[in-house]
Order: sequence, then C-alpha cells, then structure tokens
Amino acid sequence: QVPLAESGGGLVQAGGSLRLSCAASGRSIATYALAWFRRAPGKDREFVAAVSQSGLITQGADAVKGRFTISRDSAQNTVYLQLVSLQPEDTAIYYCAAGPAMSTTQNGYNYWGQGTQVTVSS
Repeated sequence: QVPLAESGGGLVQAGGSLRLSCAASGRSIATYALAWFRRAPGKDREFVAAVSQSGLITQGADAVKGRFTISRDSAQNTVYLQLVSLQPEDTAIYYCAAGPAMSTTQNGYNYWGQGTQVTVSS
C-alpha cells in the first residue's frame, strides 16, 4: 500500500491560484509515476496531469495546459499541482494517484488519495 494524502484545496475567486500537495507516508514514492485527476460535480473523474518517476517528463490535459503545473519532490515524498488562472469550471475534487508508469487513464494507477476540494467562484 502507498498511503496518499492530498491537501491545499479551498475556495478561491476566478483568476486565483492554489497549490495542491499530495504526500505519501510510510513508503517512498520515488519509483512511482504520479498523477492528478479531478471529478467535477455530475461528471466522471478525468485526467489532469502526470509526472514521471524522474520528474523530467510531464503530461497535462488540454484543458489545463499553460495553467496547471505538476512537479514532485523526492526528498519530501510529495507531488504538487500548481493551479493558476482558475476558472469556475475547474471546481472539482482533486485526487492524486501513484502507479508504475505515466498514464492518462485511471486504470494506470494503483493507489489513490481521498481527494481535496477546489471551488472556484465567479
């Protein structure tokens, strides 16, 4: 098991920024690809961004390119998602996930956090 815990969500106005964190406890995530997904109200969970084990390769969904940045800190055993220029349509529960390789699909990840709520007001 890889316990993952997200934090950093909250309520912001449109155009605002947040930084989400996802920390692993008790086990190193250095050998895992990491990703963020989100579930908006009434919608399926969707891919947001992923980062390779080395941290050198990242991939983002078209809807967030240029606004959201994924990064990882091996020393802190943490993955981050920097969100800027937030819009109301970004309102969702954001989940981090860990798996053996980068993937844009949920099936590519074995371990999931409980999620953190991001709400963007207009």
